[in-house]
Amino acid sequence: MSETTNTQLGTDKVLWNLDDLYGGWNDPALEQDMDRCRQLAEQISAFQGRVHALSPKECLFLVEQLEQLDILLTKLATFAFLCFTTNTADVEASAFLQKTEELAAALGSKTIFFRLEWNELPDKQAQRLLADPALARYRHYLAAMRRFAPYQLSRPEEQLLQELGPVGRSAWNLLFEKVMGQMRFGDKGRTEEEVLTDLYAADRDVRRRAASEMTDGLRRQLHVLAHVFNTLAAEKMIIDRLRGYESWIASMNLENELADTTVATLISAVTERYSIVHRYYLLKKKLLGVDELFDYDRYAPIPGRDENRISWSQCRRIVLDSFAAFSPKMAEIAELFFAKNWIHAPVVKNKRGGAFAHPCVPEVHPYVMVNYTGSLRDVSTVAHELGHGVHQYLAAEQGFYNADTPLVLAETASVFAELLVFKAQARLLDDPAARRSFICGKLESIFATVFRQVAMNRFEDAMHTARRSKGELSSEQLSAFWLDCQRPMFGDSVTLRPDYGIWWSYIPHFLGTPGYVYSYAFGELLVLALYSRYQQEKDGFVDNYLSLLAAGGSKSPAQLLAPFDITLDDPLFWHGGLDIIERMLDDVEAD
Repeated sequence: MSETTNTQLGTDKVLWNLDDLYGGWNDPALEQDMDRCRQLAEQISAFQGRVHALSPKECLFLVEQLEQLDILLTKLATFAFLCFTTNTADVEASAFLQKTEELAAALGSKTIFFRLEWNELPDKQAQRLLADPALARYRHYLAAMRRFAPYQLSRPEEQLLQELGPVGRSAWNLLFEKVMGQMRFGDKGRTEEEVLTDLYAADRDVRRRAASEMTDGLRRQLHVLAHVFNTLAAEKMIIDRLRGYESWIASMNLENELADTTVATLISAVTERYSIVHRYYLLKKKLLGVDELFDYDRYAPIPGRDENRISWSQCRRIVLDSFAAFSPKMAEIAELFFAKNWIHAPVVKNKRGGAFAHPCVPEVHPYVMVNYTGSLRDVSTVAHELGHGVHQYLAAEQGFYNADTPLVLAETASVFAELLVFKAQARLLDDPAARRSFICGKLESIFATVFRQVAMNRFEDAMHTARRSKGELSSEQLSAFWLDCQRPMFGDSVTLRPDYGIWWSYIPHFLGTPGYVYSYAFGELLVLALYSRYQQEKDGFVDNYLSLLAAGGSKSPAQLLAPFDITLDDPLFWHGGLDIIERMLDDVEAD
């Protein structure tokens, strides 16, 4: 995207101000904080071998010191990461990011004893400590840590893994980010974000060309990307084997504080309803007036949609007004991101694609990154990331350790924010064709969040299972897995060309957080249920909802959702959300 377009949209000056972290690479606070980290680690290491003998107050002091160390390390790493993501060719940012990871690994080897010794405590002793009022604030954090006790290795092994961290998953993910961030597509040398945006164009030739450019660009780097995928799948295989996890997904379920059966119930419910996707795309084929839909037609706009670009100021107003209609407090917090330069919005060279909200540390505030091109989809993305941002801002009051929300609930606020904006915009549409097009766009967004993410979970399952039984996988095998898991979702409604087979290779979630993707489906179906409850309860719901966000990760997902009377192990709960999606499709078919 050209600088002219950024200027026209009003995003050219929407750049985040990182001064709340550090004032630049020459800020003396960088070295000062690194020195402070080393000092804290030395002080903490003096407790090694003594955890079993600590009083509740001594244990509290130690946990507070550990938390302060993690806050400083995260602050340093966040600054480097945010600088790097907006310019993946920045050698200084890349080097400092690696430096912070190496520092965290080195200091982590000095402090890892606490986790190991805490998990080695007899249950009765641990429960006595947890019951003491002195440790009330960290009760859930410490109790949750003991979930991993059965999978804990010996102290030398844990320390070795800690030391090797910077040259393991994080290093390979950094390589992936550099490759994708600096990759150029087509004759015009466009970025990933620009090419993917064209898949939403009304002109079929534009979509076909964008798909071809994306495929060609990925194919040129496929040898590197396939190697990264294989290496990280092998690393996970080895660590899971050493720790004794029963399956490739077990550690993620444990992180999310969910039973394996809960996740299996979710996956089963969604795959059982792939027929909703089939019905929709058969309808879309008729609405587009084509004989056959191809993979590059999946996001083609339904006739009637307003294709005019939405300026950044319009986007800001749409999102904030939608939030304010639900909760003035939610809008006030979101406004801070715009007013205080906590957002980076333009599409620029070497900036990574996609979007995210980074929680940073409680003492500062979250930062949001988007690649704004002015589409309705981008407005939804801004709402999504600001939903995360509001959640992270509210949860910060819990402190660093308790603010970290399980991934399955981390998507709740973002998806709910998207839904608020959608409902507000839909109410303004009087023209039937425009309304149908808009609702179809939302259905496709929901499909991407629910059905596509579960199909991607099936790809991960196939990849990790095969990597463990067959060894290194070729790009052709990975592509076969991808198509085998995507085709059931679309059935006969969309033709997936062989070229589409390599599109697994640009998705970072598979590498950075294996097993993560089902959290999107979890969050979307949960939000549909919550919104239905909101329509019935209104004011009482808003208070409970904001309390849910403010609680962060201070309780388990089941405990946090208790006020909403939700049973996660009940298939009927998940099918209830899927029923809402089907009713949306019924309405579109009836028009």
